[in-house]
Amino acid sequence: MANPAPLTIDPVIGDCPAAASVAASPCSVEHEASGVIRDVLARVGDKWSLLVIGLLHDEPLRFTELQRRIDGISHRMLTQTLRNLQRDGLVSRTSYAEIPPRVEYAATELGRSLAEPVLGLVGWAAAHHEQITDAREAFDEA
Repeated sequence: MANPAPLTIDPVIGDCPAAASVAASPCSVEHEASGVIRDVLARVGDKWSLLVIGLLHDEPLRFTELQRRIDGISHRMLTQTLRNLQRDGLVSRTSYAEIPPRVEYAATELGRSLAEPVLGLVGWAAAHHEQITDAREAFDEA
């Protein structure tokens, strides 16, 4: 019996045979939406956006409550993060005509759909934090 041809790994498409039939991987610069995809991944990949989406998944929160729950975020960075998430349609801002004024932020339907993979990533980090800490310590000792 003849040996099958070796599987070659395309650095753009990867080693998935099914992906080889696709014109271009979404990770590839050849993909028609690669610029938008990179922008979205950059937005949701930054630590503040992930935390905001995770917190707004279940309930709307006021700015001060978000800032209180996110350790280390500055007022300016939270403002910028919320504006960027609003621009991308992931978070809504509702202002109430009260005295004093009240503003709440909530995940939109699109934002809630992002929360599932984000919370999955959070769960993965929680489940593997000890292994990562051990690997870091071993690396730093070497």
